[in-house]
Amino acid sequence: MAKIGVIGGSGLYDLDGLSREEWIEVKTPFGEPSDKFLLAELEGKEIVFLPRHGRGHKISPSKINYRANIYGMKRLGVERIISVTACGSLKEQFKPLDFVVPDQFVDRTSQARKDTFFDGDMIVHVSFAEPVCKDLAEIMYQQIVEMNLTVHSGGTYLNMEGPQFSTLAESNLYRSWGMDVIGMTNLTEARLAREAEICYVTLAAVTDYDCWHESHETVTVDIILDNLGKNVQNAKKILKTVIPRIPEERNCPCREALKYSIATNLESISKKTKKKLGIIIKNYI
Repeated sequence: MAKIGVIGGSGLYDLDGLSREEWIEVKTPFGEPSDKFLLAELEGKEIVFLPRHGRGHKISPSKINYRANIYGMKRLGVERIISVTACGSLKEQFKPLDFVVPDQFVDRTSQARKDTFFDGDMIVHVSFAEPVCKDLAEIMYQQIVEMNLTVHSGGTYLNMEGPQFSTLAESNLYRSWGMDVIGMTNLTEARLAREAEICYVTLAAVTDYDCWHESHETVTVDIILDNLGKNVQNAKKILKTVIPRIPEERNCPCREALKYSIATNLESISKKTKKKLGIIIKNYI
């Protein structure tokens, strides 16, 4: 049975309606993941849950071991990832407490985040023009519409570094670029998920208008957590509704993202690399 991964962002450290729950530790060649992984069932579907920042919210966005998190999901047999995240809005129509299913990302991180599995003697250039799985995003959007919650289909998620929030000048700059929402985590996850041939979609919960809006002279954790708390219950309901409706079979390009992306001659790849990345590249070596 295909497994569905859920990465929980700020405020989402558990899920409702689970059975056969078991927290397990997963070792990876990239170090320690954010936390143990929760294996469980949700209405007959096998799921793998991971709190992105660790239970208790102990890891800064810049310090998350994204590679270990996605590698762990791959090792556990995950084929699709739903990433739940808090975000700021850069447009009036994306209101606090709305949900957004972005279809594009822009990178504004400034530190050296490890965002590829292929940084050794194997070079891979995956297609990333469409960074979100269209099939998974459509299922997500349609189910939220049926739940009569406010949701926006598509949009660009600007991935800033953090942990500080934007300056007013930055916020206005991003608005002038036509960006829609802003967050600190999801682009790195999306890149690694594509390399691991895992479908990826973001469920973004709008918590604030960043600092550009007249109602927000400054963005504070209190504002964000208050709105996030209101959205967490809806996010849990969305997951409980969406996950059972995800089909077993995948027909999207995500499932074979490496097929035409390996640049290195296979005979030139070391045994060490083949062993390290075996669960990711096993179909191609």
